[in-house]
Amino acid sequence: MLHILYIIAITAEAMTAALSAGRRDMDWVGVCIIAWVTALGGGTVRNVLFGHYPMSWVEHPEYLVITAAAALLAAFIASIMTKLKKLFLYLDALGLVVFTIIGCQVAQEIHLPYLIVLFSGMITGCAGGVLRDVLCNEVPFLFRKEIYASAAIVTGAVYIGVEHFDGSEMLATVSAAVVGLTLRLLSIRYEWHMPKFVYRDEWH
Repeated sequence: MLHILYIIAITAEAMTAALSAGRRDMDWVGVCIIAWVTALGGGTVRNVLFGHYPMSWVEHPEYLVITAAAALLAAFIASIMTKLKKLFLYLDALGLVVFTIIGCQVAQEIHLPYLIVLFSGMITGCAGGVLRDVLCNEVPFLFRKEIYASAAIVTGAVYIGVEHFDGSEMLATVSAAVVGLTLRLLSIRYEWHMPKFVYRDEWH
């Protein structure tokens, strides 16, 4: 089930990434690269940091085909996608939760400490979006007021906590998914935001 959700998540992430590329007038190659970076970048950054190989897209090259096809499809139906913005926000929330849980599982497989497991989940869930925004010359979504990284942290914390005390990976996965997805969707619905730091004084 987690693998199916992962495929859905990378497809949705690739499609929304294509729109970001389109807003920057990129060509078809640029659209595909932004889609790959967004959908697969979080796991790639995690694996590079922890020396965990092979990359998921090397082991499963079909992920590259799926995300590229989704991105090119999005480019053709961009006008329709704008009418489905809320749906893709929900799919993005699903992707955040799924990527976070997978990131935690990978870190556990290589026997990393709990804090690093949590960090791994957050990186996997969020790094792809940061890379997308940097490449598209935008302030990363993660660094703005949205409850995004914090939702990933909560998801990872629930996963680690439930598995530690209960020992069931299935229960930990379901619990983390429900809590993380609920938090992210509620933050979208009720426009919950993290406090912002605003500083305008010049030092010279």
